[in-house]
This record gives sequence, structure tokens and C-alpha cells, in this order.
Amino acid sequence: MRYRALTRNNEFQRCYTRGKSFVSACLVTYITKNRCGKMRVGITTSKKVGGAVVRNRARRVIRAAMYGVLPQDAGGYDIVFVARAATPKQKSYQVEKVMKKHLMDAGVIKE
Repeated sequence: MRYRALTRNNEFQRCYTRGKSFVSACLVTYITKNRCGKMRVGITTSKKVGGAVVRNRARRVIRAAMYGVLPQDAGGYDIVFVARAATPKQKSYQVEKVMKKHLMDAGVIKE
């Protein structure tokens, strides 16, 4: 496993309030530094995205894109990916392109 999961509500809230956000039509990314030295990732989908089946598809698309982009040794970051209404309609490679741009803008990955 390349990363740990964000599971607790206060971890997500910390990322939302203190983190830097990057927005696109299909994905919102919040990134903040952490002290544990490991990368922790969380995925959020609200009911605005759709029903349970649609939300699960959005999470699957984000997770598939994440495996192609996230590096092994990125260091201590907390990252939260928030699905938007357009996410379940996208293919994973399209979301991967957006995700890569967000992570490059934040300085998590290089080219």
C-alpha cells in the first residue's frame, strides 16, 4: 500500500480549513502538510453527486486515477479528493490528468 487512509472527521476538517485547495470541473483537491511523514489520502463524495451507485462510481474513478499519479515517496502530506457532479461521467485517465495538474501545482510531485 502506497498511502494511508484519512478516516477521522477531524483529519478531514483540518485539511479543509488549513489546506490549499485546487478546483476543476470534475475534482477538488485539498492538500496540507502533516507531521507523520507518510502520505494520507481521503476521498469524499456528497449526495449532490448522485445516488449510492453514482457516488461509488465516482470514488472508483478517483481511486483508479490516484494509483496512476501518486508517487511512492512523496513525504508527509494529507490529501483529500472531493468528487463533483461531473466525476462519475469521466474516465479515470481524464481525472488522472486533472489530479496530476493539481498535485504538480501544489508541489507534491514533479513533472
